[in-house]
Amino acid sequence: MRGFVATIIGLSLSGTAAAHDFWLQPRSWQTAPGTPLPFIVEVGHGSFRQQWGADGGHLLALNDLARGGAVDVKALFKPGGEVPHLTRTFRREGLHIVSLVSTNAPSDLPSIRFNDYIKAEGLSPAIEMRTRTGAMNSNGRELYSRRAKALVEVGQQTSRDDALATHPLGLTLEIVPLRNPYSLGADHVLPLQILYEGRPLSGALVKLTNLEFDARPLRMVR
Repeated sequence: MRGFVATIIGLSLSGTAAAHDFWLQPRSWQTAPGTPLPFIVEVGHGSFRQQWGADGGHLLALNDLARGGAVDVKALFKPGGEVPHLTRTFRREGLHIVSLVSTNAPSDLPSIRFNDYIKAEGLSPAIEMRTRTGAMNSNGRELYSRRAKALVEVGQQTSRDDALATHPLGLTLEIVPLRNPYSLGADHVLPLQILYEGRPLSGALVKLTNLEFDARPLRMVR
């Protein structure tokens, strides 16, 4: 499992130029039932990597989903950027998916920085719109929000967890594994699907990053 737990697969529709990567980092990806497990929310990459400084007011949703259903754990979030941001004690054995959705936030960048950002992130619709409307020399303004989810193995899983791992949560933008990462065969192949508003998103720029060496992605594909 080391190859899986040490990586993050991310994509972006929108975000700030200096800190677009965003993920939930548990202390361990496997734990025993009844054991408190701390989570830290991290943002950025390389020298820009830092712990998310937002408070609970920036949370739209924070849930723990298992076979028994979803539990709202937003009240457990530590305000004011305290770490760990979340400590969750999982009682039910099996796969748990912890998901986070942030509120909207504005961003306003000078034209050069914004153009560099949307090109680096492969945000083709934004590039096409700014080119078509003659706005490449104007400041770039956007309203963005973030989504993240972490799959944690609690005790022993069963084949029933495979359906949970591969079922979309209904996030606006979501990476959905088509196989349970904890049940991969000897080939270690993890197929993924990108959904936007519940439908497959074509042309999305997807980055695979090793979190231990995250200055640049290991691989980028569309």
